[in-house]
Amino acid sequence: MREITYREALREALIEEMRRDERVFLLGEDIGPYGGAFQVTQGLIEEFGPERVRDTPISESAIVGTAVGAAMTGMRPVAEIMFGDLTALAMDQICNQAAKIHYMFGGQANVPMVLRTPFGGGVNIAAHHSQSLEAWFMHTPGLEVATPSTPYDAKGLLKTAIRRDNPVIFCEHKVLYPKKGPVPEEEYTIPFGAADVKREGGDITIIATLNMVHKALAAADRLAEDGVDAEVIDPRTLVPLDRKTIAESVMKTHKVVIVTEDCKTGGVSAELMAVVMEEAFDYLDAPIKRVAGTDTPIPFSPPLEGFVIPDEDRIIRAVREIVKGE
Repeated sequence: MREITYREALREALIEEMRRDERVFLLGEDIGPYGGAFQVTQGLIEEFGPERVRDTPISESAIVGTAVGAAMTGMRPVAEIMFGDLTALAMDQICNQAAKIHYMFGGQANVPMVLRTPFGGGVNIAAHHSQSLEAWFMHTPGLEVATPSTPYDAKGLLKTAIRRDNPVIFCEHKVLYPKKGPVPEEEYTIPFGAADVKREGGDITIIATLNMVHKALAAADRLAEDGVDAEVIDPRTLVPLDRKTIAESVMKTHKVVIVTEDCKTGGVSAELMAVVMEEAFDYLDAPIKRVAGTDTPIPFSPPLEGFVIPDEDRIIRAVREIVKGE
């Protein structure tokens, strides 16, 4: 199977959905001739024109507000916010409008829009451009939250997101854009609420999201050399969440480490831990451990940034503390 980058997989999903459905259009800052801050929309304006690949003013609230209005009148907008941190500038449109309209209009109106945005650190662009804010949107009823970790998942989930009738926050990770992986050339989609077992194992379950999936897999390979067989679960969508696959893995391994990049307090790992406790508490042989970002702004300094974001060594230490009591 051919291998393409995460960035190319996202671009293919956009192209295929725009060719399939003329109601799909894109809007965001510098997504036209420039091709987007991370070059995901490069070349799309040549095929689809400025009516369907719309450069916008620098106003995140206006971008999301326009997408909400267009979605309510029958279009299927895909809005791009250049950095996930900047969704804070559009929170009323996201959390008070997009998320609530279907409920507040008694089901008579839908908001079938996608908001694509990159989260995460690792490229040394400091506190206003490196946060992982997925938990903000998990906490808002009415929003769906996708978190693809591979090119295959990025393409399949984005195509599904565009076809959903609910507003979807599509969380990409900026260090994954150049990462390559196998992606079929034929049509496929990935259903929301279907976690993926990225690595099978019998000694411990590691639940990880976005870029942490790759660090968890690398840690699992090193642990295997030490005789520890780790299973790695990627939820792929946080809302809806595949509680069944997570619970079945815990029932098999009886031990859990949860790895996320966002701040530990009130973060994604806290919700995942609660799910394990609700679904599989009686099967646990040890307390659950969380490996998460520290409760600090992301530093500009590369060594300090490396300290606050979880790495393979921290994951391995957490696993060994549970499995070997070290």
